[in-house]
Amino acid sequence: MELKTIFMAFVIITTLVSFSYPSFGQEYVDDEPLVNPGPEMDAVKAISPASQDYNLYMLENLTPKVTTFLENCMDKMGPSFKKCNEDVIEEILTKKPISRECCMKVVQSGKECYMETRKLMFRFYQLKRFASQVSFRTNEVWDRCFAEVESPSSSQDDKIVLS
Repeated sequence: MELKTIFMAFVIITTLVSFSYPSFGQEYVDDEPLVNPGPEMDAVKAISPASQDYNLYMLENLTPKVTTFLENCMDKMGPSFKKCNEDVIEEILTKKPISRECCMKVVQSGKECYMETRKLMFRFYQLKRFASQVSFRTNEVWDRCFAEVESPSSSQDDKIVLS
């Protein structure tokens, strides 16, 4: 009976401490890149026939509403969508900052577009192994771009009017 009481006290104390100090209950967010730039990043981008089939199947099974929303998001970013999207993924994985121009496109498309596009990208076969690790970094990239584009030091010509 005494062992059961000690165990229950331990569980209660551990729970209270984790609520008081949330960082104790969370995994440490590492500043190290998930992927090293260069050959390791190139390997992540490689597409095999099997991964291509998986990606096509996944895309075909998106609802029409989601597909339309994502297509509109791509349109907002314009012709530079593909390159900028690749750069954003690279920043999330390697911490290599994207250009100011790309940041402007990201902010111009809006946070909802940005977040939903990231969710889709990390469902692709090549990237899905990182899906559970990129949430924090995805927000970091958005916050950095938003701050950079909206900073008082940016010129009026570079400002984006969010509507």
